[in-house]
Amino acid sequence: MSRGWRLLAGSLIFLGLSYFLYGYAEPTVYIFFKPSPTITITPTITLTPTITQSPTITLTPSITPTSEFSPTPQLPINIIREFKAKVTPNPDSVFSSIVFTKQIDNEKLPIKPALEFANPVIKLYGTFSYDKMLVGSQWTALWLRLENHEVICYETKPWDGSTGGYGVTECQPSSDKWLPGRYEVQIYIGENWVVQTGFLITGQPIKPTITRTQTRTVTNTYTITPSRTITTSKTITPSKTITLTPTPSQTSTPRPTNTNTITSTPSRTTRPLIAPGFITPTN
Repeated sequence: MSRGWRLLAGSLIFLGLSYFLYGYAEPTVYIFFKPSPTITITPTITLTPTITQSPTITLTPSITPTSEFSPTPQLPINIIREFKAKVTPNPDSVFSSIVFTKQIDNEKLPIKPALEFANPVIKLYGTFSYDKMLVGSQWTALWLRLENHEVICYETKPWDGSTGGYGVTECQPSSDKWLPGRYEVQIYIGENWVVQTGFLITGQPIKPTITRTQTRTVTNTYTITPSRTITTSKTITPSKTITLTPTPSQTSTPRPTNTNTITSTPSRTTRPLIAPGFITPTN
């Protein structure tokens, strides 16, 4: 009976261990051992038909339709003219499918990836893994709107990363460029197309409002003119009035000669006239 309980407990332990290995062991191992960026193509299920009907009459079409656009994507000529790399690209370089997201972490891995984004959309990232790249070889990433084949973003430059790892391309046009519809990102090594992945944008974009006209309204430089009203330097002229007051030397010159000549006339004594017929008595 005790042996039976031990077997039951052991089975429970192995059951919990298997659940842990299935749900948590593989992500834990990937934290310490990064997965190789090489693309592993998982084969799809091919249905093998049991009965193949062989047609008796094969109709040969008289008119063979030719497609207007080539199935292989090609770089525009104006972008090819911007090439600056002098290193020949490695034809064996490989890229994974592009994963789209609005945020990435420090290791260029996507945060909450998706294939459909609702407006308002400001900036999108396209993350991918790569291998066998040559430093200095030219690479290009095109962001296309498939409805009118409009290039809304692109970057082309010599490769400055490592030979293998994780990479990212980003697109941040004006907000009115994210119209609803189908979009696609194409990656080229040199002029050779490597990989393309699409995504969807839904909802109407935010139209940019024309409110950035502060340079026209801020005209304080014309009204601030205190230098014209402050003209007290012209009225403050005390130097002219002060020069007129120190002239008492002209008024302090009395004339005593005129008064002395008038008061000195009493020295003249008038003699009495002797009337005729009067004789002064004599003793």
